[in-house]
Amino acid sequence: MQAILAYAAIQLVVLLSSISSTAVSVAFPKITEHYHTSLVLAGWVLSIYQLVAACSMVLMGKVSDVLGRKNTFLMCSGFFVAGSLLAALAPNIQLLIAARFIQSIGGGGFIPSLVGIIVEMFPHQRQQLIGVSMGIGNVGGIIGPNIGGWLVTNFGWQSIFWFNVPLVTLAVIPLFFLLKSNKRTKVQIDFTGAGLFSALLFTFMIGLSQVAHSGSGSGWLITGLLFMTSTIFLALFIRHELKTPDPIIDLDLLRLKPFAAANIYNFMFGACLLGFTSFIPLYAVSVYGMTTIQSGFVLMARSIGYVIALFTSGFFLVKWGYRKPMLLGTIIMSAGLLLFGFEFTNVNILGTAISSIGLVSGVALLIGLGMGISTPASSNACLDLRPQSASTIQGVRGMFRQSGGAISIAITTLILQFMGNLSLGFKAVFISTGLLVLLTIPFIFAMPDKDSQALVREGK
Repeated sequence: MQAILAYAAIQLVVLLSSISSTAVSVAFPKITEHYHTSLVLAGWVLSIYQLVAACSMVLMGKVSDVLGRKNTFLMCSGFFVAGSLLAALAPNIQLLIAARFIQSIGGGGFIPSLVGIIVEMFPHQRQQLIGVSMGIGNVGGIIGPNIGGWLVTNFGWQSIFWFNVPLVTLAVIPLFFLLKSNKRTKVQIDFTGAGLFSALLFTFMIGLSQVAHSGSGSGWLITGLLFMTSTIFLALFIRHELKTPDPIIDLDLLRLKPFAAANIYNFMFGACLLGFTSFIPLYAVSVYGMTTIQSGFVLMARSIGYVIALFTSGFFLVKWGYRKPMLLGTIIMSAGLLLFGFEFTNVNILGTAISSIGLVSGVALLIGLGMGISTPASSNACLDLRPQSASTIQGVRGMFRQSGGAISIAITTLILQFMGNLSLGFKAVFISTGLLVLLTIPFIFAMPDKDSQALVREGK
């Protein structure tokens, strides 16, 4: 019973974290309006979370080996609550971004530490319970937009952060007594590699943001120096990872053809799943004049499509293999993004007028279906090539998805800022993204279609 109660409390924290991530997207238009800031700067409220979570996700698995599963999960919860509190109190956009930085350290570390706890507490039911955990996170994606829309409309955008403080704290308190402290192991944590990788991403993204302010020669000089600095950090990161005995990222997982293809696909997938679609609420509000609550319904439609397709595709994954789901999902995602490039006004089907909220929600649902179909296959492809490194591979893939999301947010805000007109800006973003997604198809064929055990069962 103690283990079950601990598992329930942990899942509540994961659910609240998932709700918070989608609620912030719904609140984004109000946050931008409240601080009277540019989209490029406001975009960091979204991208900083993805960026730091990418690094936290890779690090926290190893940190939990040193500090213990219980201590790591409690530490992540503390970062998440502290970041939420500071975000709710932030007097300016810069401090809000800093608060989101702190919040994302915890948010990015929840899943790695959660998986470690499940493996230790439920060794014989770990696969089922990890699957349930992923499902609970997706439930947060469904209800988050509605809760966020209701909170923002009735209590202001700060309420989506206040919402986390008491609830996460109450969920965590029982874990002090329910979770057992496990022994620490001597594992070397590659903090240098993590720092170099973080510096690489940060300087690159700051360089992207600086492009919007490079109206003079000195502005372009600063931009060029930032991109040059990111290149230097890349070289230092590769040099360090080749020499360190316990690297944060095994470079074989980056350069070998199947793994490289999987990482590129997941980077683009993250750009679509975590990046461009984060702007769906802003798109709904600015282009179609929807209310905050209505924009939440649009984002919820995407999440519903994602969850339905996710479980369906996962159930048939052994039968279908990896390529068919990824191909189908990629084509559906591309079609949905291209449809978003066109405004739907005065649409009639068989003489019946269709509201813009219904049409936009339908397209968002389509994108969600494509994402859900692709996710199980893109997460499992190539794992059989290195089964002993499955956790590391998943951490690297998570990092690429989060990084893709962060960079795509920066690029999207940059395009919207340059275009001036949000309607034209979104048209350019969604059409170009829809076409770029199709470019991932060759990488799908560079990955094995099925794992070796499946081939043995089929007699191949």
